[in-house]
Amino acid sequence: MSDEKRTILIIDDDITVRKLISHHLRANDFNILEAKDAREGLGWLNDKAVDLVLCDISMNEMDGFTFCKMVREQDKFKLLPFVFVTAKTSIEDKSQALEAGGDDLITKPFNIEELILKVKGLLRRSDILKEYGTKKPIEQSFSEETLRVVLVDDDLSLARLFQYNLSKSGFECEVASGAEEGMAIIKKSPPDIIISDIMMPEIDGFTFRRMLLSEQALRQIPFVFLTAKGDEADILDGYDLGITDYVIKTAGPRVVVAKVSAILKSLGKERQRAVTELHEAADSLRVKVVPDRSPKFEGFKIEQWHMPFKGIPGGDFIDYFELDDENLAVILGDVMGKKWGAWYFAFAYAGYIRSAIRVVLQNSKEYSPSEILQQVNKSVYKDAKVSEVFTTLSIVVINRVTKSVKYSGAGDLPIIYRSEKKSEVSKISSTGMLLGFMEEGSYKDESFTMNEGDFIMMVTDGIMESRNKDGEQFGAHSLEAVLKELSLKENPFEKIKSEFVKFTGNKFEDDISIIFIQSV
Repeated sequence: MSDEKRTILIIDDDITVRKLISHHLRANDFNILEAKDAREGLGWLNDKAVDLVLCDISMNEMDGFTFCKMVREQDKFKLLPFVFVTAKTSIEDKSQALEAGGDDLITKPFNIEELILKVKGLLRRSDILKEYGTKKPIEQSFSEETLRVVLVDDDLSLARLFQYNLSKSGFECEVASGAEEGMAIIKKSPPDIIISDIMMPEIDGFTFRRMLLSEQALRQIPFVFLTAKGDEADILDGYDLGITDYVIKTAGPRVVVAKVSAILKSLGKERQRAVTELHEAADSLRVKVVPDRSPKFEGFKIEQWHMPFKGIPGGDFIDYFELDDENLAVILGDVMGKKWGAWYFAFAYAGYIRSAIRVVLQNSKEYSPSEILQQVNKSVYKDAKVSEVFTTLSIVVINRVTKSVKYSGAGDLPIIYRSEKKSEVSKISSTGMLLGFMEEGSYKDESFTMNEGDFIMMVTDGIMESRNKDGEQFGAHSLEAVLKELSLKENPFEKIKSEFVKFTGNKFEDDISIIFIQSV
């Protein structure tokens, strides 16, 4: 977590609650902003740099759920940690809090230590998201990918001409009249390529380029100088700053479009080559974090579905361990992030899990998922690099003779359980901490017995967070609705898959993983 003081916004119409929370957060070295209602809270969000929001649900004029949804509609607040503080405790309230876009919910009267831990944990996750990258805007995820260009030029009439020609050629082009405006646009949403004039008032193109080079997240974006200057010295100065190319304004808009197309096409080929090489390297090492198929285990039907984000191995990992003739451990994990960066950490976690299972098997015959989790957690906690990346983990141990199930989780989504006889769907949740967050993870086993036809489903958050073309999340309510309405003739696993694909249009925002376990 960053060393600078963090700012927490507290929104509650009860002044006593506001002052109580403020006192304890200030004692833990946080800056505090207070608001008595949603309108005042929105004012603080727009005026100050807020790192986390603590918001009451029941307020006059606008409740917390509505306020959270309104906040999430703004791109700059998509990843702002948002915690509901409320007296409401039902499962429906908690589900509605998550559906509204909240990150967590803490109930009144609350434990101050728990509140501080949740605040610190969410801020830590926010820091990691910033470091390792975030999701692209939802609208971009559900449309054919359009390459973005930011054009910075104080000559707006000429800039509009170039913008027209770039847009006509299929690019999304945003124009800025100067370096500061351009920097703001680029920081908010990094483009695929930047084109900038050299001769601009206040901040020239060379200084603008140096500003971009000083930002770790922006320095690798392809950069093209667009200028009326064609002197050799000016061109060489540009290349000394690591620019991709140089275009003379008099060459005309068609040349600019051709240059941009050629640069992005070349970069696309380089990326594809890098991905191919990584695939080949992983294959040669026989390294996989998701098995090709689920195992056969007497007394149970086990099926899995895994789709990596954009076809590149990512952060979800699945594993199965036959502990003895009667017991099978089923593992589902989710490392924050996407693609190869997340895959690297998923591979590390898979190694820790295998090691932890060996330790538990040597010292116990109880086959406790919570013991396995605690062993993994200890290893992760001691690994400074791996512990900085948030990971959720679900472990289920099934017994083919007794049909018993033991489950424990670390910061994971609840497993979904459906009783065939009662046609009831319920969630079984774990209260265990995210892996590596604390040395003692407080993991506990949840035990139950499955009758014939009963099944459980384990899912990662890619299922819950994926959206339809209107931006609506699939969410827990859609999953539960499908399972509640199953007919006797329908295959539950295939039904979930087909409904999910239909809802999302087969376009996902993250790795997709489901494990289906049915007693037969």
